[in-house]
Amino acid sequence: MPRTASKTGDEPEGQSRSIAAVERAMDVLLLFGRSTRPDLGVTEIATELGLTKAAVHRILTALRSKELITVDPVTRRYALGHAAISLGRAYMARMDLRAMVGPELRLLSRQTGETATLSVRRGDTRMYVDQAVPNQELRMEVSLGIPYPLHAGSSSKAFLAFLDEAEVSGYLARHPLNALTDKTIVSEEYLRAELANIRRRGYATSLGERQEGAGSIAAPVFDHDGRVLAVLSVSGPATRFKSHMKEYAPLLIAAASRVSAQLGFPER
Repeated sequence: MPRTASKTGDEPEGQSRSIAAVERAMDVLLLFGRSTRPDLGVTEIATELGLTKAAVHRILTALRSKELITVDPVTRRYALGHAAISLGRAYMARMDLRAMVGPELRLLSRQTGETATLSVRRGDTRMYVDQAVPNQELRMEVSLGIPYPLHAGSSSKAFLAFLDEAEVSGYLARHPLNALTDKTIVSEEYLRAELANIRRRGYATSLGERQEGAGSIAAPVFDHDGRVLAVLSVSGPATRFKSHMKEYAPLLIAAASRVSAQLGFPER
C-alpha cells in the first residue's frame, strides 16, 4: 500500500515530519549557540522558539543521547555538550582566518582610504599576517611576520587590553617597557590606565608609539570563548590620520564585530 503523500506532494508525509523534527532540533542547538547565557531551561527554550514544553523535552532527550546537549541534574538546566564543542573545534581547525578577514580588510581600506591590517598573537608578541593598502601615493605599508612587543602601538595594546589580569601582569613581569620611539608608553602605571581606557572605548589608538610618523586605531576580534583571537587595525600617516581617528573607529569596530560573530562570539 503506497504511503500517504504530504500536502506539497513532493515527499512522503513521514519523511516530511522527520525533516521538520530535524529542523526543530537544529533551531534548539542554534539557540544555545547564540545565547549569552551559559545554560537554558525548558521553559526558556519553548518560549524563545514557540514550541511546546513536551516538544522541547523530546528534542533535548534526542540531543543528549548524542552528547550534543548536557543537563545539570540539580538545576535541570541544559548546556552544550562535548559533541557540540567538538564540532566547533573542528570548524575552527579548518578555518582560514586570513580568508575570512580579507573582505573586511579590503572594505575598511576602501571606506577609510587607509591601510587595514590583521594581526595575530604569538606568545608575548604579535605580528601582522595580512593587509589591504589603499590606492594612493602616500600610505602606510607594514611588514608581515615580524614580531612586535605587546605594549607599543594600537594593535599590540588591543591584544594586551583584553587579556585577563594575570596575563597582563605576567607580561609586565617578563618584559621591560622598552621605548620603540619617543612616544612609546614606558610607565606601567600609565600603560595600565591606557589599557583600561581601551577596554571602555572598545578600541586602541596610537600616534607614533611603535613607528614614528604613523597613526593607527585597532580593535580586537574575539572567538567563541570571548578570548582575543586577532586584531584589526587601520593606519596611515599621522599628519593625515589624526583628525579622522574618531570617524574611522565605528567602521573598525563594526568590522571586528562581524568577524567575531563568524567565530561564534555573541554580537554586541
